[in-house]
Amino acid sequence: MLLALVGFMTSTIVYAQKSPPAKAEGKIGSASISIAYSSPSVKGRKIWGDLVPYGKAWRAGANEATTFQTDKDITVEGKSLKAGKYSVFIVPAENEWEFIFNSETGQWGIKKGGDANFDPAKNTITFKVKPAKSASAVEQLTYTVTEKGFKFGWENMEAHVKIK
Repeated sequence: MLLALVGFMTSTIVYAQKSPPAKAEGKIGSASISIAYSSPSVKGRKIWGDLVPYGKAWRAGANEATTFQTDKDITVEGKSLKAGKYSVFIVPAENEWEFIFNSETGQWGIKKGGDANFDPAKNTITFKVKPAKSASAVEQLTYTVTEKGFKFGWENMEAHVKIK
């Protein structure tokens, strides 16, 4: 029994280290922004259009759905977003990505079968952003909060989301 418990704990620790939790924080104007996510690595895999299929909602990280939190009302890509905490999903395509901010949080990122775990009726805002090739390879999925919004980068792509 003890050996089984040790084996389970070891496998849980190894699994958790594959996509460690991460947080991006910063100020945009007077608003404090926090993005909490799990950060998987590329590990030689093709990400866009393969591991993360085009045209299908994705949890914007690993494990639990990525969350975005603001303590003030803001404007994201021209759309009003009230202060609060939201799950973030992305529907990638080759030339345009749709970001979804959903009012439900705390859910695991995917359902059985691999579909993103969110209720579209709870979508607060959706907006589209054109991704671009990153200047260099991004091994570990990363969010960065800047004074103009946030940047998402992974593998060979990045997307900039404007916030006011």
